[in-house]
Amino acid sequence: MRVVAEIAHHQAHISIFSFNLKYLIKIERGPLEQTYKISQLDYLIPDLEAVKRLAEDRFLPLALEVFARMEEGFGKAMEDF
Repeated sequence: MRVVAEIAHHQAHISIFSFNLKYLIKIERGPLEQTYKISQLDYLIPDLEAVKRLAEDRFLPLALEVFARMEEGFGKAMEDF
């Protein structure tokens, strides 16, 4: 697996990997992370630049919402522990 792009953002860090004919979009915020796989054979996402646009422009706001729910759930779990 190799890193093919990194995207800095003020709320998260995005790494894009290439592995086994897939792009992996890894989004990290604090101790949490999300990883999504996209086939490199998918004609809708034809190249790395399209993956970067998807990750930055369209997908990141949704992933940040998921992080908020993850943080809330993790926080509650830690309180109960």
